[in-house]
Amino acid sequence: MLEFFFDCSSPWTYLAFHNIQTMAAEHKEPIHWRPVLVGGIFNSVNPSVYAMRENPVPAKMAYMYKDLQDWARVAGLKIIMPPKVFPVNSVKAMRGCIWLEPQGKLPAFARAVFEAYWAREEDISQDAVLLAICQQLGIDGNAFLSGIAQADIKQQLKANTEEVIARGGFGSPTIFVGDDMYFGNDRLSLVKQALLRQR
Repeated sequence: MLEFFFDCSSPWTYLAFHNIQTMAAEHKEPIHWRPVLVGGIFNSVNPSVYAMRENPVPAKMAYMYKDLQDWARVAGLKIIMPPKVFPVNSVKAMRGCIWLEPQGKLPAFARAVFEAYWAREEDISQDAVLLAICQQLGIDGNAFLSGIAQADIKQQLKANTEEVIARGGFGSPTIFVGDDMYFGNDRLSLVKQALLRQR
C-alpha cells in the first residue's frame, strides 16, 4: 500500500502531491490519501521547525527558496512564498479533504487548495476561499461547511496526525510503502524503488 500523509500548508508537499500521482499511475498503484495537521506534528515531535523560523540562517533560506523554484520548474508548477499569511491554518482545508474522499473528490480539492495558497496567495483558512474552490469543483458549499464541522471528520484528522507520529513521521509529506517510511518530495525516487521491490 502506498500511503501519503500530507498537509496543504507545505510547498514541498505540493510538489510531492503533484509528482507522486504520475509515479503511482505509471506503476498502477493506488494512493491512500492521509490528510494530517503538520502543526500538530511539529508541536508533538519536531519543534525545531519553529526555532528555525525564529532564527533563520539567511544563506540557507536563500538556497531553500532557490531549491524550491528548481523543483517547481521541473514539475511545471508555480510556487511562491505567501508573504502575508505564513504559516497558514489549514485545518478546515484538511478536514475538507477527509470529507470529500468518499466522494472521490479529494485529489481535485487538495490540488485546488494547493494552487490557491501557493500560486495565488489566497488565505485557505478563510471560508470564502474554500467555498470558491467548492464552487469551482461543483461541490455544494453548505454541505461542505456542515461536513467539515462533523465530529467524526475532526476525529479522523486528529487520528491520522497521531498515527503518522506513532509511525515515526515528523513532517509533511510522509510517505509509506508498506512499513517503509520516506519523507519529502526528493525521496520519490526511493519510493519508486520500494514499489518495484514489492513486486
